[in-house]
Amino acid sequence: MGNSDMAASAQKFVYAFGGGSAEGRADMKALLGGKGANLAEMANLGLPVPPGFTISTEVCTAYYANEKNYPEGLDAQMSEALRQVETVAGARFGEASNPLLVSVRSGARASMPGMMDTVLNLGLNDQTVEGLAQRSGDRRFAFDSYRRFISMYSDVVLGVDHADFEDILGGFKDERSYALDTDITAEEWQGLIARYKALVENETGDAFPQDPHEQLWGAISAVFKSWNGARAITYRKLNSIPEDWGTAVNVQAMVFGNMGDTSATGVAFTRNPSTGIKELYGEFLVNAQGEDVVAGIRTPQNITERARIEAASDAPSLEALMPETFAELSRTFDLLERHYRDMQDMEFTIQEGKLWMLQTRIGKRTAKAALRIAVDMAAEGLIGREEAVLRIDPASLDQLLHPTLDPEAKREVIATGLPASPGAASGEIVFDADEAERLKALNRRVILVRIETSPEDIHGMHAAEGILTTRGGMTSHAAVVARGMGKPCVSGAGSLRIDYQAGTLSVMGVLLKKGETITIDGSSGQVMRGEVATIKPELSGDFALLMTWADSFRRMGVRANAETPLDARTAREFGAEGIGLCRTEHMFFDSERIVAVREMIIADKLDARRAALAKLLPMQRNDFIALFEIMAGLPVTIRLLDPPLHEFLPQADHEIEEVAEQMNANPDTLRARIAELKEFNPMLGHRGVRLLISYPEIAEMQARAIFEAATEVARRTGQAPIPEVMVPLVASRAEFDVVKERVLAIASQVAEETGLVIDYSVGTMIELPRAALRAAEIAESADFFSFGTNDLTQTTFGISRDDAARFIGEYTSKGVFKMDPFISLDIEGVGELVRIGTERGRQTKPGLKTGICGEHGGDPASIAFCETVNLDYVSCSPFRVPIARLAAAQASLSKI
Repeated sequence: MGNSDMAASAQKFVYAFGGGSAEGRADMKALLGGKGANLAEMANLGLPVPPGFTISTEVCTAYYANEKNYPEGLDAQMSEALRQVETVAGARFGEASNPLLVSVRSGARASMPGMMDTVLNLGLNDQTVEGLAQRSGDRRFAFDSYRRFISMYSDVVLGVDHADFEDILGGFKDERSYALDTDITAEEWQGLIARYKALVENETGDAFPQDPHEQLWGAISAVFKSWNGARAITYRKLNSIPEDWGTAVNVQAMVFGNMGDTSATGVAFTRNPSTGIKELYGEFLVNAQGEDVVAGIRTPQNITERARIEAASDAPSLEALMPETFAELSRTFDLLERHYRDMQDMEFTIQEGKLWMLQTRIGKRTAKAALRIAVDMAAEGLIGREEAVLRIDPASLDQLLHPTLDPEAKREVIATGLPASPGAASGEIVFDADEAERLKALNRRVILVRIETSPEDIHGMHAAEGILTTRGGMTSHAAVVARGMGKPCVSGAGSLRIDYQAGTLSVMGVLLKKGETITIDGSSGQVMRGEVATIKPELSGDFALLMTWADSFRRMGVRANAETPLDARTAREFGAEGIGLCRTEHMFFDSERIVAVREMIIADKLDARRAALAKLLPMQRNDFIALFEIMAGLPVTIRLLDPPLHEFLPQADHEIEEVAEQMNANPDTLRARIAELKEFNPMLGHRGVRLLISYPEIAEMQARAIFEAATEVARRTGQAPIPEVMVPLVASRAEFDVVKERVLAIASQVAEETGLVIDYSVGTMIELPRAALRAAEIAESADFFSFGTNDLTQTTFGISRDDAARFIGEYTSKGVFKMDPFISLDIEGVGELVRIGTERGRQTKPGLKTGICGEHGGDPASIAFCETVNLDYVSCSPFRVPIARLAAAQASLSKI
């Protein structure tokens, strides 16, 4: 242990728990981590918790701030806490005849399952193992515990690969034809322990440490170091967990689930984490330690008899095997769920018939389960509707939009495993996490196929469409992580045989190679050969009910960015209240109309341009009719042509020849026009309002298409649409007024021609810093503002979004940016411009309608900011509309 020269102080670093009381509480997660805070809470509730102590997250912060030295005073506080544990446990740490053994576990304030290191059975050495054997009356158990400790400690603390120990053990079992670890005798374990210790000395140059206090400090340091390990860093990045939170360390007296047939260990949830159904859900193993359940080395047994029957398992349930302990567990689980008012994920050990609770935490769940649990708990009176809405992570709703298998589709089922995480996915077989990540970067869809996953596979799991494992249960690493990510997962498909070296997957005479396509169904556990058709999910039931509650609490409107009938219909299905951005240029790339667009661009006379635009007019009119009919009676914001004209023209020589032939034009004329339109920086060039001022006939054609379409739909349906004409890239009122004048003139002409007056408005996109600063002046003329935060981010930072990918990753990893500003709004800079633009605009026009229509409109953190600025609506891609509806409701509730 290294002590720094930090000044001694009365600061408390160590918090004891056990024996019916604790120095901590559930609300001290920032200091004690989730595990430590919940252990303290369970102890205070009088539940059977093995005694121990928590080293606070402040020690982790100090450890890294002081070159991996510990603060002064920690050693003395730990010694005192250890004495308290010895008193409650009735054993002494390091005493040969009556040894206290401890576990050392991490515990960050946010749950990070499997991401940091754990050491069990710490305190064993060549002397204390004999004391444990004598005390327990079971030499086999004692030496099994010692070999577990040596392999785990050596892997975590000394850097000896765990696989090397598994090779020794696997080879020994093969020699004697043993199927299970439990077949190995005490004497055989002693021989294996000697081989384990020899391996450690050979790999490290030092003998395996025998001093329990040295072991303890080694394990504590390893946990703190694992906070900045590769897998923990990846997990934090994926889950937006700040680095400066640090982790706590929990040191706790060991209880043993591997002391024979009256002992067991297990993991359980108070409700089903995949479906949300209120039922005790979990797995256990007789005569085992905790890591055996989640590691997938042995197939776990079901806790309840009902689950055993559903799984068609021959292995007895805990309910049947230990009915009294099962009843006590059920009472404990119910107490904890009612106390925390949320679904709990718990670890427990039964030592010779006595129940011990090792952990409780808020259980990770799928989005489907989260909705069911929130709605059910509101119905049960555990929580109110407001809390039910606040409980759901808006981003997790993405999971509900995952496709499911088409029940009519033909499927060739080759294996069935456990339905570990719902949803269906197809992709190429990959056996390696790095390969999965590489192929994902090439836009290839893959299924990660592993015997079992480990925390080192997390980046590959994130890249894959789904995960398939041959080992492990419903609470294995693969299952828990997949559910958290919203990825389909099938685990424990034991009939499959994987050969990593050959790159093959085989089952019942079927041989599949790396790169071949399979489909997995995480809702049924089926594994299928080839790609199986999928269908869109039904967003009804719990989803529909909770979204109704959310809409009742929501102040801001939610619209969609859409320009095709398919997008518009999808948006309406997801509850969009109109279109916040229709990008008309997307309509121009259609193969039938691109020729007319190009004719308009290369025309050198106004009459020729108008003739080309006349061909486009009926096409644009029909586009808008379709959108207006789908959005019946709802606002539709239509952005006039924005991109520079060169984007519609071919660039390569052979393309120029082809296009010239299609247009019946001279290729040289086309080349000359392309050269004329070429710009050094098109993003800041001749586009948006600048283009419409240069070519007012474009704005006139689009305005006529809009108003004629609106009139047609009003006549046909009796429901007048609400067109909102939006002028892009405005920097001054003068620019805006030039285009607005043309739009108003066309509106008057169409009203005169048709005899029907349509309500409409003309506003602008605020996507330049100058526009935000001059908002008071622009608002004198504009009817509404829509903040185009994609371009506003580019122009505020001076960063091209198309080129940003080259360095944004480096910026975020080095902490220059907390988040990619193109994904989550830069509140300090871009957000300040949105605030300024809104405030100044409303000073001039108090009722000014404002919204945002960039990709940020679907980002929950950005939506929360929009609520603070009192924007009227957000607009996002159709598939993010449910996310925006929920995030907007939560933002409203958070202001109350």
